[in-house]
Amino acid sequence: MGADTDALLMPVVDEDGAPFWEYAARGELRVQACAAPECGRLRFPPRPCCPHCQSFASEWRPMSGRGRVWSYVLPHPPLLPAYAAQAPYNAVVVELADAPEIRLVGNVVSGQDAPLDSVDPARLRIGAPVRAVFCPAGPGVTLVRWLLER
Repeated sequence: MGADTDALLMPVVDEDGAPFWEYAARGELRVQACAAPECGRLRFPPRPCCPHCQSFASEWRPMSGRGRVWSYVLPHPPLLPAYAAQAPYNAVVVELADAPEIRLVGNVVSGQDAPLDSVDPARLRIGAPVRAVFCPAGPGVTLVRWLLER
C-alpha cells in the first residue's frame, strides 16, 4: 500500500462500527440507518441508538460510493514519520452524493494501492466529484479512500 504502512494510524474497530469495516472489506460502502418505520434516518458515525427517535433498531444501507469533496487540508508539517515520508498528501471530507448529510474522512489517491501522495494537491478542489475505492490496509482493516472523477 505504500511507505511504511505499519506506522500509519489505523481506525479502531468497535462493536457499533464493525459492520462498516466488514462491508468495506467486501468493496461495499454502507451507512447505518435507523430501522424504526417512522424514522429511517441515516447516521454516521455508527452508534447503538438513533439520535433522532432513540430507537435501537438499525440496518446498513448501501451507498453508491459517489460524493464530492466538501473540504480538504494538506497537513504542514506532518508530525508522524510515516506521514512525513508521504508528504505532500491530502486529508479530505467527502459529502456522499446519495446522503449529503453524511460526510466521511479519508484521502484522495490515484488508485486502490497508491500511496497518500499519489495525487497532485493542485488537482483538489472543493466540490470535486469523487468515488470510493477500497484499500486493504492491514489485518482486518480496509480503508475507504477516494478517486477523483473526470
